[in-house]
Amino acid sequence: MKKEINVKTPWYDLYKGVRAHLEYPDHSLYEQLRNTCLRYPKYTAYNYFGKTADFKTLLSKIDECSRALKAIGVKKGDKITVCMPNTPEAIISFYAINKIGAVASMIHPLSAENEIKYYIDLSKSKTVIAIDIAWSKLEKVLPKTKVKNTIIVSVKDSMPALLGLGYYVTQGKNVKRPVEKDGVIYWKNFIKKAKEYTKETNAKTKGKDEAAILYSGGTTGTPKGIVLTNLNFNALAMQSYEACACLNPKMTVLSIMPVFHGFGLGICIHTVLTFGLTAIILPQFSAKTFDKLLNKYHPNVIAGVPTLYEALLKNKNLANADLSYIKCAISGGDSLSVSLKKKVDNFLKEHGANTQVREGYGLTECVTGSCLTPVDTYKEGSIGIPYPDTYYKIVKPGTIDEVPYGQEGEIVLSGPTVMKGYLYNEKETKETLKKHKDGMVWLHTGDLGYMDSKGYVYFKQRLKRIIISSGYNLYPQRIENVIDELPFVLMSCVIGVDHPYKVQVAKAFVVLKDDVEPNENIRNEIFSHCAKNLAKYSLPYEIEFRDSLPKTLVGKVAYRKLEEEEKNKK
Repeated sequence: MKKEINVKTPWYDLYKGVRAHLEYPDHSLYEQLRNTCLRYPKYTAYNYFGKTADFKTLLSKIDECSRALKAIGVKKGDKITVCMPNTPEAIISFYAINKIGAVASMIHPLSAENEIKYYIDLSKSKTVIAIDIAWSKLEKVLPKTKVKNTIIVSVKDSMPALLGLGYYVTQGKNVKRPVEKDGVIYWKNFIKKAKEYTKETNAKTKGKDEAAILYSGGTTGTPKGIVLTNLNFNALAMQSYEACACLNPKMTVLSIMPVFHGFGLGICIHTVLTFGLTAIILPQFSAKTFDKLLNKYHPNVIAGVPTLYEALLKNKNLANADLSYIKCAISGGDSLSVSLKKKVDNFLKEHGANTQVREGYGLTECVTGSCLTPVDTYKEGSIGIPYPDTYYKIVKPGTIDEVPYGQEGEIVLSGPTVMKGYLYNEKETKETLKKHKDGMVWLHTGDLGYMDSKGYVYFKQRLKRIIISSGYNLYPQRIENVIDELPFVLMSCVIGVDHPYKVQVAKAFVVLKDDVEPNENIRNEIFSHCAKNLAKYSLPYEIEFRDSLPKTLVGKVAYRKLEEEEKNKK
């Protein structure tokens, strides 16, 4: 990487002993984890409802899974769809897939039927590893795909026996499950196939080789497959560890961000495991039981979206809690308001935690975080300073021309975590990854912000039309397209509106055709149609009928005017 560029890299000025440059290994994610397993074999790798596995055991389970994958015919370079929440099987599968040189396509298990089919088709997956609760949707779409093998997992598979029984009695017995036939197999029987393959399974891929596909909207509302390499993930782990400056082996991390999210997979799993920490994993997080999680596990590190910290403040059962065990608190996935940060910082201090909540910034196109608030410094409104080997600059929107310090423009960044590109989408890749006059490739984020003369970055707003709800990306255009499919809808417009817990939710403004009267039946039909075609977290929370929608001078729907109207209602 070229160093003679006119971009402020403030690490030497701000951190004594924190390196501005790191040396990155040219190997796979699996090799990165394997080195940790050999170094800390008896350290606890993960904790799942109190059932733990040390690094030696984890490595053994990954190796076993890799042989089972080879036994069913998975080859180097194949894409495998992983439709899982946070379970041991999800982690084991991810690294086993990487070990054999295949690529993990990570998708949300609550995705709608047509979304699941879209992701499978886009990635050209022939194998799916999925949670059983997704089967009711999978059985409808799999016959329309080229998938040959489907491996079904239950959240109770790795639970302690009594807890697993309790889950089955209260929830699991109502889950529709398949019969093992036509390439459909349950996890435990799948793992037994490892005995059928006795050859070496380590493909020994390099840093530049593809490791995973995560999904985001890119510069439009259409889902894009973001292709990430071994180097992207390994560099992220090393940079994050260096930037955090407070992590140590054996520390415990509340890893509740999902594995199909860059934050969850890149930080809460790969970074944590790479450096010998313990990942406390849960398939589902509930704000109502946040106090029980903290009291039970006493995590040293909390990493989550701003709504997680709102839940911390609102939970009355933590009023007198001793939180001195919390050594690091990271917020990402969405903007952390100055007022919320102050409240959380005060709360942590009052409850014995000697740390501040540290805001990070990033996007899936660089796995996740690439900028972080320093461990003991804070500038109000800032999202911190860039990671080691990650360069930021601000350019005039729509150009590659850098603007002076303090002036707003588009945030662009360059470094070893920047994606390889969008899957089978060269056009949008070229629009997002651009080579500048300095000879470096820069990721154009579509976000507006500025940088001060000390290298601190300030996020202002998104240039892309996007809604962030509980850390998830919602794409208004996608929701509008689904609503507009209905024969009685003339047009619609979706915006994000403030929500006390989720930060923002989607609100749909709908114009019906002249001969259709708005009523609750119509409203329910729209909701029902959305539920069939959108992921649960993408559903509009509110529908408002309008006779017409405001327009811009060029005839486009003026969604910003609707946003202003909503703000003025307060």
